[in-house]
Amino acid sequence: MGFVSPATDYVEQRLSPASICTTNESRILETSSGFAVVEPVSRLVQGQVLLILSGGRTQFARVMGRALIFDDGEAMEGSATEEVEVMGRVTYFINSTDADDESPV
Repeated sequence: MGFVSPATDYVEQRLSPASICTTNESRILETSSGFAVVEPVSRLVQGQVLLILSGGRTQFARVMGRALIFDDGEAMEGSATEEVEVMGRVTYFINSTDADDESPV
């Protein structure tokens, strides 16, 4: 029979994007470069980054005027934007660090 170690009182939980950056309405999406924190959008604001569903796949796009600009510089405007479903706005991008990184920060 043993006793409980007093050191367990000082063990902290491991930090995760969900524990740091989320609210009750936000959700975490894993991307190829890390994570994105997405929240519901009530109205579109110029320059904000959106998570959209277009053509059966999700993409990130920036609102510029009446157009959506994608990461590769391609633009979508006019009647093509009517087929887009806005999933939410991106509040944070969290870049991951790989274990084989030569110079970690």
